[in-house]
Amino acid sequence: MKKLYKDSESETLDVNIKGRVQGVGFRAATVRQAHLLGVRGWVRNLDDGSVQALLQGPHDRVDRLLSWLHVGPPGARVSEVDHSEAFTERYFERFEQI
Repeated sequence: MKKLYKDSESETLDVNIKGRVQGVGFRAATVRQAHLLGVRGWVRNLDDGSVQALLQGPHDRVDRLLSWLHVGPPGARVSEVDHSEAFTERYFERFEQI
């Protein structure tokens, strides 16, 4: 595990997406969008039918992915997106579906 430098310009957000977000390719589309934007972290389904993601990268790129998560892929119907700053020293090297 690599550590995130204290003077890094990266931010890390914990995001929870609710609505019709499982069974519509939401995670795969999020991985593709994160790769396009250069955001690191992960995305996964939760048992309650929501999707959780951890986003890490420069503020402007994380913000763009967060905006995209409010809409998601064509089959999704996002009803709510909650996010909060995540405090971690872990540096993610890529974005993946877990």
